[in-house]
Amino acid sequence: MKFEIEHTDTHSQARAGRITTGHGTIETPVFMPVGTQGAVKAVHMHELRDDIRAQIILGNTYHLYLRPGPEILEKAGGLHRFNGWTRPILTDSGGFQVFSLAGNRKLSDEGAEFRSHIDGSKHFFSPEKVMDIQRTIGADIVMAFDECCPGDADYSYARQSLRLTELWLDRCLRRFGESAPRYGYEQSLFPIVQGCVYPDLRRQAAENVARKEADGNAIGGLAVGEPTEKMYEMIEIVNQILPTDKPRYLMGVGTPANLLEAIGRGVDMFDCIMPTRNGRNGQLFTRLGTINLRNRKWADDFSPVDPDAHATVDTVCSRAYLHHLFKCNEILGLQIASIHNLAFYQWLLRQARTHIAANDFATWKNGMIHQLSERI
Repeated sequence: MKFEIEHTDTHSQARAGRITTGHGTIETPVFMPVGTQGAVKAVHMHELRDDIRAQIILGNTYHLYLRPGPEILEKAGGLHRFNGWTRPILTDSGGFQVFSLAGNRKLSDEGAEFRSHIDGSKHFFSPEKVMDIQRTIGADIVMAFDECCPGDADYSYARQSLRLTELWLDRCLRRFGESAPRYGYEQSLFPIVQGCVYPDLRRQAAENVARKEADGNAIGGLAVGEPTEKMYEMIEIVNQILPTDKPRYLMGVGTPANLLEAIGRGVDMFDCIMPTRNGRNGQLFTRLGTINLRNRKWADDFSPVDPDAHATVDTVCSRAYLHHLFKCNEILGLQIASIHNLAFYQWLLRQARTHIAANDFATWKNGMIHQLSERI
């Protein structure tokens, strides 16, 4: 994997770059639609490619391990051939999903024992097994196995959690280095910086990760219950330490405003379920703020969802029509809303890239965040 920085904003830490992988080039900053089980909910691959203009999507090791399973994916020739997506894929290690199981998991130095959310069957993830599964899935970028510490964890828990994450990281790196890609192209492993909301733990974690000299690095364990300002503080601390010549990936974040604030602090890559989840619940993100399609006031509003066209389907769909689809529980409404929100996120980050190149990102960001915070 190759990463080049093409532009920097002199009034912030924002940068625009280019990541080259075996499945193509990714222009950063970039948002990755979440395709947890090998599919982005309610969105077809050609819509992801042509309407949304996604450059890379994300899959999840935990879910793909349970269904369809590594054996099926290996027979298919990897996830790219299984789902037909020809551009880059990143896989999360499953650490967050194991964290979310709470009462159905047991952690030790050896790994994580957990019960499936599907049928209650017992499974075990060691760092080595997670690396093997991700090799089989065939993602271009794979993540180290970590424990995602709760945002409100006390210092003692956070310190023990980080010890476990760092122990597992060494084993992930060893196994990844000993194994080879399955399908004829290279894969890259990103370590994950944890440490909860404690500055000294975040510094320790970032320094440890920086020493590994991986192809890229991730920041995890944020947007999991901590205050937003604390999240921004942790990003600033970590990005003062992580190497500037490697891409930085902020995991699981977040709102459009969160993305712009993190870009201004030096982050390059993002993923979040918010665009599709909120879309399926009738909330649309637009250049002028958010819209709740279920509100009665849209019943006779025949204007486009967002008057600023950005390669979405909303040029042919009025607010009144989408309101009607949601009131009727018509599946098409969920699909259109999901496509719109994902396309909006892609548009927003392309705009960020343009303004970084123009060296006016900081000024543009402040005005855009004010607009995005409005409720229409």
